[in-house]
Amino acid sequence: MSHTDQSIDVPTLLEISTSGALAGSTRRYEKYSGDMEGVYLDEGAWKAEVAQKGHNNLVYSVNEQKYQAGPGALIVGTSTVLPGAYGDEYAVTRGHLHAVSDRAELYYCLSGRGVMLLDTVDGDSSAVELTAGKAVNVPGHWIHRSVNVGSEPFVTLFCYAADAGQNYAIIADAGGMKNLVVHDGPDGWTTVPNPRHSGYRTGESA
Repeated sequence: MSHTDQSIDVPTLLEISTSGALAGSTRRYEKYSGDMEGVYLDEGAWKAEVAQKGHNNLVYSVNEQKYQAGPGALIVGTSTVLPGAYGDEYAVTRGHLHAVSDRAELYYCLSGRGVMLLDTVDGDSSAVELTAGKAVNVPGHWIHRSVNVGSEPFVTLFCYAADAGQNYAIIADAGGMKNLVVHDGPDGWTTVPNPRHSGYRTGESA
């Protein structure tokens, strides 16, 4: 194949900051307090936060770079989860399983302190703490959610296959993930069972 073939993508220089800024990104999206209805167990604490700070209070943001959507391409990006708590539960992303469920994803912590909360549809669970310089390689078939357990923004660099897609509904339809990440002492965290969790159902769309 000739290097002048139009199917060959052009290499892209990315400048990645520990703040989550990504020069060369092709997309950015943000989630606000008003977008997080039903995510936290303590709905009263969520409503109080919205009443105090408004629906447009930023919870987390994502910058990503994608050069094509084919199965051989990668998406690279940064996720920034701001510190916060709703009752005893730390601030989280909505989380997802990949729509192509066997697709893996790498998360590398650039700054802050957080937890990658993970479940399988069959009932396995894990929680991996990340600080700057640590990474978690999330295999396919694992539902995953980022949690900020620190006092600073929790910033990760992620990379996954461009055709993976996201299935957010699988978590919402199960009443949340199997466990919650909650306060455990002044600087600590632990996981506790989520009483709303009803088990995952397969066959959901992204």
